[in-house]
Formats: sequence, C-alpha cells, structure tokens
Amino acid sequence: MQSRRITAVLMGGVLLAALTALPALDGWSMGSRVPAVGMQAEDFRLTDLAGKEQSLSQYRGKIVLLNFWATWCKPCTTEMPAMQASFDKLRDKGFVVLAINELEDDARVREHIKQYGHTFPVVMDRDNKVANQFGVFGLPVSVFIDQEGRVQEYLKGGLLTEQKIEEIVAQIQKKEPVKAATLR
Repeated sequence: MQSRRITAVLMGGVLLAALTALPALDGWSMGSRVPAVGMQAEDFRLTDLAGKEQSLSQYRGKIVLLNFWATWCKPCTTEMPAMQASFDKLRDKGFVVLAINELEDDARVREHIKQYGHTFPVVMDRDNKVANQFGVFGLPVSVFIDQEGRVQEYLKGGLLTEQKIEEIVAQIQKKEPVKAATLR
C-alpha cells in the first residue's frame, strides 16, 4: 500500500514537471504573450507559397494586417473575402494583408488560395513559431501593425468585415507618427 502511494506521488511529480516544461518546448507550445497595443512587433521571416522569404520588416511604412489562419478553420475562411476586398481597395493607400497559415501542407493551402482567388501574400508558419511569438491561442487571430511596426489592434476570434478593417486602418492612419525626441 505504501509503495503504491509513493509511486502515485512520484508519477504525479513527473507529470507536473513535464507539464511545467511544455511551454518551453520550441515550436509546440501555445502562444503565451499577447503583444500589447503600442508594443513594437517582433520581426519574423517565413516562406510564402512561391518559396520566397517574407519578413514583417519588409512592410515597414505600411499598415499590416497579420492574419493567423488555417483552411480547416471556418471563421478563418469566412473572413478571408473581406480581407481580400479590403486589400484590393486599400493596398494603394499603404495597406497589406499578410496571411500566416499555421502548420498546414503547402499543397492544401495553395489549393485553397487558388480556389478562392486570394491575391494577398500567404506565408507558412510550419513550426508555429511566429504564432507563438504573437501569443496566438486559437484561430483566427488578426493583428494590425502600424507604419512604424507597432501593434495597434489585436483581435482574437472576431470575424473581420470590410467595414471593421477599414475602420481600424482609418484609425491607424489618423494617428500622428511618433517623432524622435530632439536633444537640446
């Protein structure tokens, strides 16, 4: 009886230690830190469906909508036409959509994008590292980043509409860029 109790306690300790270590496992942990509004967005590099490397920093000077999604996620695919329409309407005004697919096969994603006629950039987060970097837990997640690379809006699970996207972009455009302090 005593040995069973000791075994149970030891097994519980091992399980607790394993669960505690899980967030530290690179690529498999769920997002743990949602970026705060005003915080500088951490740069990343991911490959698009054409095999070209894309980075967040290459879009500096534009308003960027990062959209974390997957083909199996119904709310994700439901909001994509609004993202496409907004991209078409606002891209000449410094707006870009960067769709970040999580953990899916290139062929499946490519077929989905082709089927729905999306033309915004799509990049592949094959190891979930960028999703973790942006605190993504569940899909979809949309992060609006201003021209200086700061997070201005973080929307979890909310369905994006053209109106919502246009309102957020207009709000970001109205803000005065942060000016460097002058030394006297």
